[in-house]
Amino acid sequence: MKHVDVLIERYPELESQRENILEAYKILEESYASGGKLLIAGNGGSAADAEHIVGELMKGFENPRKLKEVEVEKLKGVNGELGEVLGEHLQGGLPAIALDGHFALSTAYMNDCEPLLCFAQQVNGYGREGDVFLGISTSGNSKNVLYAATVAKAKGMKVIGLTGAKDSKLSEMADVTIRSSQTRTYMIQEHHLPIYHCLCLMLENRFFGE
Repeated sequence: MKHVDVLIERYPELESQRENILEAYKILEESYASGGKLLIAGNGGSAADAEHIVGELMKGFENPRKLKEVEVEKLKGVNGELGEVLGEHLQGGLPAIALDGHFALSTAYMNDCEPLLCFAQQVNGYGREGDVFLGISTSGNSKNVLYAATVAKAKGMKVIGLTGAKDSKLSEMADVTIRSSQTRTYMIQEHHLPIYHCLCLMLENRFFGE
């Protein structure tokens, strides 16, 4: 996988995570190939990472992801003028949802129920067997992420952890965990970004070509 090679060439300290990155890709690829989706949760900077990942998956990253001609013709069949514009500008997307958004839902649930279960409630509503949950936690012990991962496992979803170097509750629960070699929060986050960029590039190449 050339993107993993490039990642590790730039960040040699991630060599120990090569197989975990490839396993995470395999989980995501199999889910998307079967019509699944990705749910992502994190706090603080990791919440920003969750939104960032959605931005790379739901539209073109390096590839313009032009619609197939059959898709364009279907749009034109609904409305010729509008379909022409849509066919020219829409891009292919891989369904991904960052659970830190949805402010009306989140604040309602936190006010009425249990704040730490806000991510878990969304996994319960959005998640289906065959989907994937990605929990981003520099410590690997963020309770709201762990609650969400628990719901995901119960629903037959795969769980991927993105953490720091230390053993954690999330690493115990996840099907695969990709660990930064760092232990300081900001340094862990500086590894997380190129790791998920690598995964997004591999997925884009798989489903939309080079």
